Amino acid sequence: MAGVQEQLEIKFRLTDGSDIGPRSFPAATSVATLKENVLAQWPKEKNDGPRTIKDVKLISAGRVLENNRTISECRSPLCDIPGGVTTMHVVVQPPSLEKEKKTEDHLKQNKCGCVIL
Repeated sequence: MAGVQEQLEIKFRLTDGSDIGPRSFPAATSVATLKENVLAQWPKEKNDGPRTIKDVKLISAGRVLENNRTISECRSPLCDIPGGVTTMHVVVQPPSLEKEKKTEDHLKQNKCGCVIL
């Protein structure tokens, strides 16, 4: 059994309550790869889908998962059910250029200089 790699069943719960999966992934799969999988399987009829993996956040056991970690590094012993399916919640947060611009404009407006003679 030394060469057998552990497989995990994962389904991705979208904000509207629908699911992608479940699908089997090796425990060594990175979170970034999971996000790419979500992008590839995103339902075409949903208009609010992510464009890049930067737009996607995966949450498992109440924690936001980091791209450079593997599934096995992110697992919670409380959520592990042998032979069960792990549910990861998907949050789509596209970077808001408008928000950044407003913050930038706000900072420019609030600058003031004082001169003491």
